[in-house]
Amino acid sequence: MNVSSHRRLVLVYVLAAAMLISLGGRLYYLQVMNSSSFTKLAEQNQTRDVIVPAVRGQILDDVGNQLVTNTTALVVSVDMMTLSQQSGGAAPVLRRLAPLLGMSYTTLTDKTRLCTKTVAQPCWSGSPYQPIPVDQDVSDRVALQVMEEQKEFPGVTAEVQPVVDYPEPDGANPSQVLGYLQPATQQEVTAEHLPTTGFSGVDLVGQSGLEAQYDTELRGKVGTQVVSVNAAGDVTGTVSQTQPVNGDDLVTSINSSIQADAQNALASAVAKSRSEGNDPKQAAAVVMSTTGQVVAMASYPNYDPSVWTGGISQQEFSNLFGSSSGAPVINWATMGQWAPGSTFKVTSTAAGVADGYGLNQTYDCPASVSIGGHNFVNDGNPNEGQMSYSEALIQSCDTVYYELANDMFQNDDPSANDVTSPSAPVQKMQKMELAWGFGQNTGVDLPEENPGTVPTREWLYYYWKDNAHTGQDWCKNGNANGSYVQQIEYQDCYYGNVWEPGQAAIAAIGQGYVSVTPLQLADAYAALANGGTLYSPKIGAALISPSGQVVQKINPAVVRHLPVSSSTLSYIRNALAGVVTQGTAAGAFSGFPLNKVCVAGKTGTAQVYGSQASSVFASFAPCNDPKYVVVVMIPDSGYGADVAAPAVRQIWDGIYGLEGHKAAVSSGQVPSALPKITSTGAILAPSGYTKGA
Repeated sequence: MNVSSHRRLVLVYVLAAAMLISLGGRLYYLQVMNSSSFTKLAEQNQTRDVIVPAVRGQILDDVGNQLVTNTTALVVSVDMMTLSQQSGGAAPVLRRLAPLLGMSYTTLTDKTRLCTKTVAQPCWSGSPYQPIPVDQDVSDRVALQVMEEQKEFPGVTAEVQPVVDYPEPDGANPSQVLGYLQPATQQEVTAEHLPTTGFSGVDLVGQSGLEAQYDTELRGKVGTQVVSVNAAGDVTGTVSQTQPVNGDDLVTSINSSIQADAQNALASAVAKSRSEGNDPKQAAAVVMSTTGQVVAMASYPNYDPSVWTGGISQQEFSNLFGSSSGAPVINWATMGQWAPGSTFKVTSTAAGVADGYGLNQTYDCPASVSIGGHNFVNDGNPNEGQMSYSEALIQSCDTVYYELANDMFQNDDPSANDVTSPSAPVQKMQKMELAWGFGQNTGVDLPEENPGTVPTREWLYYYWKDNAHTGQDWCKNGNANGSYVQQIEYQDCYYGNVWEPGQAAIAAIGQGYVSVTPLQLADAYAALANGGTLYSPKIGAALISPSGQVVQKINPAVVRHLPVSSSTLSYIRNALAGVVTQGTAAGAFSGFPLNKVCVAGKTGTAQVYGSQASSVFASFAPCNDPKYVVVVMIPDSGYGADVAAPAVRQIWDGIYGLEGHKAAVSSGQVPSALPKITSTGAILAPSGYTKGA
């Protein structure tokens, strides 16, 4: 062997040795130095983490009747991620499953597709990575067949799960107040947020109403289970387990019997109005205690909340949200923004007295008045001569308040009426309206609420700024020589930053641009009835743990005290008692046993351009020691005395058990104590009260 060949051979030996040393070092690192990390990875391959869902808390009424509860049912779910990996994809499995569930293949595939902007209901709105429930109440036979024939149904499970149920005690169905549940979205169930949110793959999440407002408390906390699996993926045992913590129960101040009466009263009033040629599509009723608890909240039209269970069809979805059907999913008690009509005159009276227009003076009630070049008429054109504030409220004289508003307008910084900035000062009458809670959210414990409108100079500035440059579209209803409303439209369009005396005048009787929600009106009348304390209304009363312990009491907070003297409030309350006995509501309450329960109230009829009149009635009782407020608002229905007032009377009948009705609550008083939940889950009514059917 020559020298050159020998050198090459030595080089090969060196390279081979280096490679052996390198491989040996790497093997030593993997097997010895890093053995613990690979041991952990191996253990992870032999175990699986399983989320154990918590049972969602119930929603109860004031005596413990279940408004929303959970029952158990056999639920069949489909894991589309598993099915997508099967030979032929998901289609063969779904074709075998559909007849077993008694549904068509098309229906089943619709239920398992993901919801997008272009995909109509039914579809799956939750995470694509979680099993999709396709049938929420199968028989034992179907469940066993699914579990025993996993080769035929891979990725399909059948297991007992909690299912939402709506018992409707006493016929009460406050569906819009309760809200609804939908599957957790992908954003809510992503792995990185799971430790924080506590969502499991089968969680339903509150989307509106109390279900959304108290979602965290109702949902509880999920548990975890670590199971061992073999090479085939079969579970062989449980390694460790953390038990779920079930959600708290929410006790509300809703009284099911009064709620049912309010729903029936609304439905009857709407039917009566329609029989007389009107076309109301929405309505609302609110019953509140004078300390801020919502006793009933009815919204018309209503709907069956179980429609959300097990998937919803496109027709059902369109009906819930469609304007032609009245959008039943919307809570019109908190979202409806309608003109209050003459029920607003209580704030105008308070504003007048605060500005020096005394309670002992008399005021002229002519058939019409001219303000700012426009003619404002008293409803029905009666000339009723001189009268007090009390008589003006009892007879609902419009011209007294037109002239009052105009006088206050003329003496309240008229130089600021050419509104050039949002900092323009608020006039005295509008300050009073704002102080009563109008034009702002009440703070009710619901996620959906509108603020209504109090047309101030600042409001006018933004309204004009937002619309003045939109061209003739904003002016299309305006007519310089048309009706008063058309003239206002014309003025608003062409020089809409000028605060006109006519705007102040029309607002004083709750018309024009004024709008309130039924809940705002009830809250304001509760403040009038209780002596001036404005509360932030609450529907929740308490959260109770699964063990029966009170976790949190929920009390209405005091917002403010009305800037009105106690003597003025007393004067207005006495006047409203006269409305029922000798005024505009006397006909609606004819024959009512006022000697047993004295009811005070105010009618409102709001004329809205392009629509029929809105009917409003706001009331409280008993007159000398008010406990409750009842308000009904029905737009596009007719006069307040003809439609809303009889509906309110029907609700009072139910509360106190008058005129052949069974009393909703003992002695006309809702319970002050909470229902009790025992360790076994039994729900006991407060002492002296019984639960409904």
